[in-house]
Amino acid sequence: MSVSQMRTAYRQGRLDPGSLGDDPFATLRSWIEQAADAGTIEPNAMALATVGEDGRPSLRMVLCKGVDARGLTFYTHAGSRKGQELRRRPIAAATFWWERLERQVRVEGPVEQVPAEEADAYFASRPRGSQIGAWASPQSRPVEDRAALETAAAEAQARFPEETPVPRPPGWVGFRVAPTRIEFWQGRENRLHDRIVFTRSGDGWDTERLAP
Repeated sequence: MSVSQMRTAYRQGRLDPGSLGDDPFATLRSWIEQAADAGTIEPNAMALATVGEDGRPSLRMVLCKGVDARGLTFYTHAGSRKGQELRRRPIAAATFWWERLERQVRVEGPVEQVPAEEADAYFASRPRGSQIGAWASPQSRPVEDRAALETAAAEAQARFPEETPVPRPPGWVGFRVAPTRIEFWQGRENRLHDRIVFTRSGDGWDTERLAP
């Protein structure tokens, strides 16, 4: 089958502004939980877009690790491409896609770095192997080969033996997207999809339906 002939009919749900409530963050958390219940792999994965100094966008998948009234939180290395781009241009867009539920959420807004104590607390909750990996990986920088990366991991493991807590690396930080716009999308038949957008208005939100 050619790419041009690939298509899917969406029939699982429908949306209207009243069904989403007045708190888009609560709705987003609920949708992530429903995606997990539906068996989605990495239901908290989102495609994160940042902008470089040259004005060109870059996009990658990251894991959302917090959704509350302040926004959406994720973690990375400050020296990574996204970390550097966010420090120079602290604004981002993100998209969640849940195939099994035929749903999508788009988020846009400014970005701030989370406080050190918040990053410390989350880092301490990570699996030990992930903590060691954070020390071993010079994220986004060239490495000679896979063996060099594994050697760095072994050195980090030796530095922090099993009985020793692994501290957060200095360059490992958290960022929070504080949305000014959140769009909920539900696939519908004949490409007449439902799109409801929340736009920040003072301390609240305005909502409206968009054409698909």
